[in-house]
Amino acid sequence: MQRQQQQELQLIKKKNKELPKARTVITTRRRRRRTTITATHNFLLTTHTHAYKHTKSPKQSCVCVRVWERERDRAEESRPTENIISAEGRESELLHFLIFKIARHKMTNSGRNPHRFDQTFLGATELDDELIKQLPKEVLLRVFSYLDVVSLCRCAQVCKYWNVLALDGSSWQKINLFDFQRDIEGPVIENISQRCRGFLKSLSLRGCQSLGDQSVRTLANHCHNIEHLDLSECKKITDISTQSISRYCTKLTAINLDSCSNITDNSLKYLSDGCPNLMEINVSWCHLISENGVEALARGCVKLRKFSSKGCKQINDNAIMCLAKYCPDIMVLNVHSCETISDSSVRQLAAKCPKLQKLCVSKCADLTDLSLMALSQHNHLLNTLEVSGCRNFTDIGFQALGRNCKYLERMDLEECNQITDLTLAHLATGCPGLEKLTLSHCELITDDGIRHLTTGSCAAEILSVLELDNCPLITDRTLEHLVSCHNLQRIELFDCQLITRTAIRKLKNHLPNIKVHAYFAPGTPPAVTSGQRPRYCRCCEIL
Repeated sequence: MQRQQQQELQLIKKKNKELPKARTVITTRRRRRRTTITATHNFLLTTHTHAYKHTKSPKQSCVCVRVWERERDRAEESRPTENIISAEGRESELLHFLIFKIARHKMTNSGRNPHRFDQTFLGATELDDELIKQLPKEVLLRVFSYLDVVSLCRCAQVCKYWNVLALDGSSWQKINLFDFQRDIEGPVIENISQRCRGFLKSLSLRGCQSLGDQSVRTLANHCHNIEHLDLSECKKITDISTQSISRYCTKLTAINLDSCSNITDNSLKYLSDGCPNLMEINVSWCHLISENGVEALARGCVKLRKFSSKGCKQINDNAIMCLAKYCPDIMVLNVHSCETISDSSVRQLAAKCPKLQKLCVSKCADLTDLSLMALSQHNHLLNTLEVSGCRNFTDIGFQALGRNCKYLERMDLEECNQITDLTLAHLATGCPGLEKLTLSHCELITDDGIRHLTTGSCAAEILSVLELDNCPLITDRTLEHLVSCHNLQRIELFDCQLITRTAIRKLKNHLPNIKVHAYFAPGTPPAVTSGQRPRYCRCCEIL
């Protein structure tokens, strides 16, 4: 038996001397389909299977078979076996055994007899285990670097050698613990930071509400090279955490402090002093942030590209003007519900930040068409505009946008109740790349406006989402016009009283993949207009 196995091994070595660029054919028992995956994915799939038999991969019921793109010439196949084992041949041999080990584990998991597989192919579980152990440390570390947290923890339970490699800091450069937010406590973060040290570059602790300042201080003290840090919804952290981050993490480029209610202006001052390379920051719903903190941040972090302060009521015109003055390269700005912002700050922002691409000023009710005209004049790269609840905007402002902002892709005009069909006509002709348009509660929009929109250059192949909630003048004619929008994937029709089920069915017949969200209120019984009023209602008559 042993001799037969050695003969089979020699035969495999002869056929697979080199490791060419190959494709892997994955034959599924349910559907005989074939998929091409890269050699790197082969390594990852191998490691994951070796570490954990019950993998949750979508290819769980697959048997992997290595198929070479081209076989060696017959002359090369006849060469002696002892000349085959070179550096590249050895790597090919190891990889070959790894692939067959996957197949064996798959057969074990599916209830089949693995010994039959062993007899059919190599039949040496101890042999392929030894070959896996002979993989160089650098190769295994390279493989582990592509695995997620769960897979790394499974690999760490295979053996002592894999435990050391799987828990090596080089494999933990990017960590997302959102799925374990309820279980993550301070000691876990401290242990991870001490193990990863300078290798850690991206860490997401979103929703870890048990996280405190002490854990963040330990993290910052050990992980000096961290660049992306997400602390959103970590309710317990305070300015002490950001002080430690600014002191030790000088390479930080992005930080998310969304819904960290204890963060104040001091945090922004610390970040401006210690993190000059900061490019993205989110302080949404941090109600203690004011114009003083924003000004300090803008002065120290001149490379800022993205700033979000959604729900920060104390952010005013002075804060926006400081951003425009000191951060001219800003590309994304979200000041949703910053109600005190006026035209003066938006106009200065538009003039000094020509690279602006995404702007959200929803619920800033004091803005007028002057802001839209300033954006159209200076920000030709604008592709996303959210102005929900800005009731002072009219057709004049959107006419200017349609004339100059050719790259607009997403627009939220909800509750801009002064706009009419004229706005849609300008957007249809001036914005050929429009993908998503929200017109909910725009009560002056009619079927003619939708007709203008559908005849524009954007409608047929680009427009994918259209929201028309609470547009009382919309009728079935609108759905007839939308038949020409072949890429339309979703339409919102809540409380559109003049839309009927018949028109929706016709639209679905032409666009079978579309999702229509509509609500039909129960009909109101007709009022009695003539005749004597009945003395008793119908229920009383029955009783």
